[in-house]
Amino acid sequence: MHQHDNHSLDHDGPCDHAHCDHNHHAGPRSIYIYSPSGAVRDKKGFRRGVARLKELGHTVEVDPAALDSWTRFAGDDDTRLAAIARAAASGADVTMMTRGGYGISRLLHRIDYEQIARSIEAGTQWVGLSDFTALQMALYVRTKAVTWAGPSLVADIGAEEGMDDIMLDCFEDLLMGHGEGAGWRTLAERAGTVQGPSADAETYIPKATLWGGNLAMLASLAGTPYLPKIKNGVLFIEDVGETPYKIERMLITLLHAGVLAQQKAVVLGQFSDYKLNAHDKGYKLATVVQWLRNQVTIPIFTNLPFGHVPTKVVLPVGAQVSLSVEGRDALIYWGHM
Repeated sequence: MHQHDNHSLDHDGPCDHAHCDHNHHAGPRSIYIYSPSGAVRDKKGFRRGVARLKELGHTVEVDPAALDSWTRFAGDDDTRLAAIARAAASGADVTMMTRGGYGISRLLHRIDYEQIARSIEAGTQWVGLSDFTALQMALYVRTKAVTWAGPSLVADIGAEEGMDDIMLDCFEDLLMGHGEGAGWRTLAERAGTVQGPSADAETYIPKATLWGGNLAMLASLAGTPYLPKIKNGVLFIEDVGETPYKIERMLITLLHAGVLAQQKAVVLGQFSDYKLNAHDKGYKLATVVQWLRNQVTIPIFTNLPFGHVPTKVVLPVGAQVSLSVEGRDALIYWGHM
């Protein structure tokens, strides 16, 4: 989950001017580390992540099955289901997954969502990304509980190149309960290329449900009981290792399912680690964005600093937020809600 090749519209950088509106310097917190998805292959990254959390002053409890391995998974289905239950019963301030990958979809019909919701009501914050999107969506359907799109242990906290400053600031805000919003700059697009609703127009959405996450997970949940039926929301999406035509194909699933038209806005995050091939013939991510804008009447905004990249903000999934965009300056804000 490292950032290599970001393909996008013309812009200054993948996450230029990204920031979280915050109060830094988290005091000691208890963090529960568990593995609900893929097996941890990067043991050094795992150890670095745990050590860094402890260096920051936090108490870290590692689930007994965190390093289990069964084929591609961190243990068989029963093992990972039990790990989720232990995380919910831990009483920790934060539960953090070791890594994403694949595996939570196999468990959706067996997870005790009420137990997780009770843990959230008692003060535990659940944070993750990638495969974690499936749990977030199903939990919201069942309980309306708010979770957090944010870092994972190995790729983010335990990254070999060190922790990204913006990611760490935003994560500390989560730990302190002081996070208020996330700001960034949308991509600079070539004049004349944008048709339909323009990201350059002023937009203010005073109140909407923020939801979304990994596009592949969202598309895979279409037609199931686990994809929320959210109207007038702000949908954010990201993905990794998917070429533009595959991104478009998944967007078409959400389009034909009626999901996109029911939102007030769609915010595109980072789409990283893919390579165009000779057959694409110039068919790139900008092509997909333009196509999407021509399909819907809602605004489509770009360059949200979230995804499988080092620089990522932390976002409250299922919370009421405001979205303000003026020119290229964008802000998702929840501190006033």
